[in-house]
Amino acid sequence: MSAPWLVVGLGNPGPKYAGHRHNIGAMVVAELARQAGASLREHKASRAWAAEVRLGTAPGGVPGPRAVLARPMTYMNLSGGPVSGLAKFYKTPLEQVIVVHDELDIDFGAVRLKRGGGEGGHNGLRSISQSLGSRDYLRVRLGIGRPPGRQDAADYVLTDFPMRDKVEVELLVGDGVDAVHDLVHLGLEPTQRRFHAR
Repeated sequence: MSAPWLVVGLGNPGPKYAGHRHNIGAMVVAELARQAGASLREHKASRAWAAEVRLGTAPGGVPGPRAVLARPMTYMNLSGGPVSGLAKFYKTPLEQVIVVHDELDIDFGAVRLKRGGGEGGHNGLRSISQSLGSRDYLRVRLGIGRPPGRQDAADYVLTDFPMRDKVEVELLVGDGVDAVHDLVHLGLEPTQRRFHAR
């Protein structure tokens, strides 16, 4: 049996962080789990909440590929240990690891995808790259935009999305879900063409 995909949504643990911009990746994984009828539970071999699912439906109504949906139980800057632990446990190759995360350098509401590259100052990505020993995993990058005025970026990512953006946040989460499905079913380049053309 082939190894499952590993889809990791980044964020900080606990209710006080739940609505933060930094937690948009975790929101996407929560929605993926909800749509799959699964609950994220503490994983026995890693400091993460995880659920094994089938992602969507393949042509002919066949259940989609196996995937592990996960979010680290650690704070963002320690995400790497849980991710590498899950990848080892499920024997998931690097090319099937998808990390869903917030991105300051992308306009709010936009979705961009890539494999590899730098971390752009994102502590969660830096930790994952160090623990996996490579940067060549897939990223679903969810645009949260730059902070207004002189607000510090670290403060900006650790604040809730304003209520006026509620609908846009829901749309961004939905686009993140669609991007993960397309990555798994179609591959990187077709998914990039779909989302980067917007």
